[in-house]
Amino acid sequence: MIHLSVNVNKVATIRNSRGGAVPSVLEAVEVCVGAGAPGITVHPRADARHIRPADVREIARYLTSLEGRVEYNIEGDPRPGLLDLVHEVRPDQCTLVPVRPGEVTSQAGWSADTPRAEMQRVIDGLRAAGIRVSVFVDPEEAPVRWAADLGADRVELYSEPFARAFERGDADARASFAVYTRAAELAGSLGLGVNAGHDLDLDNLVMFRKLPHLAEVSIGHALIGHALFVGLAHGVREYLDVLAAS
Repeated sequence: MIHLSVNVNKVATIRNSRGGAVPSVLEAVEVCVGAGAPGITVHPRADARHIRPADVREIARYLTSLEGRVEYNIEGDPRPGLLDLVHEVRPDQCTLVPVRPGEVTSQAGWSADTPRAEMQRVIDGLRAAGIRVSVFVDPEEAPVRWAADLGADRVELYSEPFARAFERGDADARASFAVYTRAAELAGSLGLGVNAGHDLDLDNLVMFRKLPHLAEVSIGHALIGHALFVGLAHGVREYLDVLAAS
């Protein structure tokens, strides 16, 4: 069964656009969990433009009360403030994602040329704390091998290129999916679990759910956007149904 981890950043974005506490990020998490979501993802950025440290802590307290029924994934760049927060709340998984200055959302995975020593220190520290480590990479051989060499537990394949190929039509989608299949099979052969995220939706998941070794998809923007029209609980259940068909 492929796990769905619902990224609730967009709920925080709406809240922050007006100020105050509405809509409640915690209430959104509770609705997602009530609808059957087995995972929750947050990405607290340095500028706090959506998820804030207080949200991270509040969600952690709630999910801890569920005694392991729902996994908590915190993603972000390995800056000191983020790492301190991760070590404080001890999520099930930390996904290390590169951040480019001024970006609206993630644009690429880690390059295999990324200096090794600091990433090794970060990964070793997280794993020593009992936190599963996933590294956000493009679906290419070099970064997958780099992540394995660093001792990561999983890779999260950056899936926007597949989403754009899917929009262009069946031939492009199948060609792109073949690239992801090779990356996933390599990851599996190296002992890495496989996650994926970025621009996956109800339509392209029908193909992407067939990816070898796929353990988890992290979905936020498309799911929350869809939920505006059908309701959050209903939207979560639709995504769970698509993944269950895998």
